[in-house]
Amino acid sequence: MLLEVDRVTEPVDDLVAKLRRYTDWFELLAPKADANKEQAARGAAVHDFRLWSRIYPATGREGYVPLAFVFTGKTAAQRESRMRRLEQAARRYFAGKPYPGRDAGIMAVDYHQAVPVVVTELERITADPAGAAGAVWRRLGRGEWQTLTEALDNPDGDRLYAVQWEQARRRKAEREAAEREARRPVCTSCGAKFTDERWEYLLGRGASWGNESDGLCGPCADAASARAEAGRLARRRTEEAAARAAADPPEIRSRGVFGIGRRR
Repeated sequence: MLLEVDRVTEPVDDLVAKLRRYTDWFELLAPKADANKEQAARGAAVHDFRLWSRIYPATGREGYVPLAFVFTGKTAAQRESRMRRLEQAARRYFAGKPYPGRDAGIMAVDYHQAVPVVVTELERITADPAGAAGAVWRRLGRGEWQTLTEALDNPDGDRLYAVQWEQARRRKAEREAAEREARRPVCTSCGAKFTDERWEYLLGRGASWGNESDGLCGPCADAASARAEAGRLARRRTEEAAARAAADPPEIRSRGVFGIGRRR
């Protein structure tokens, strides 16, 4: 952790400038780091290309190395006012950015390129029985006083994103399934919905849904096919019988009035 002790004597703008310089340093590339790969990296992977990660050990949390401001001196009201003004002026450096997907219900915050800033007062630490281990820290951007571990934690960061992303994925899948179900064809004969196999079969062969059988479910299509085949078989038999009758010689030739054939 980086530590700044402030006796409430310098302008708040100077504190913001310190935070800006820390941020600039955290964004420096490591020697021989590929700038193009760094630009394409997302989340925690971006830190692999930065100089600070070669000097400081991993924090185990999102973001850069935490920065703590310990205020002391003047009155409690003045120290409180100073913390509030610092919070307002330095938000761009510690607030993080919303993850994409707000319209899908994702409200998590991406802290990977933000400086976690915590503040406290020396007077508050000395008054607490637990000292610096007590609930004497406040993370800028939050309202409650917490222990240092709690203040540096990011419950609204990656953990929340993972949960909300899964929820959004599930809602999308359910919505797409409902929309697909609404498009599922219904048999024009019996009124039953098509099975996935029947629907995918017709889609797979590029059915235009203009043929009568395309509007039938599997069983009705099979029955219609069987009826059509029986009709074709019956017609073929009738045609074959007519062809044989036309090809056979007459059994009785034309005869005269008295049954005697004419002589030629």
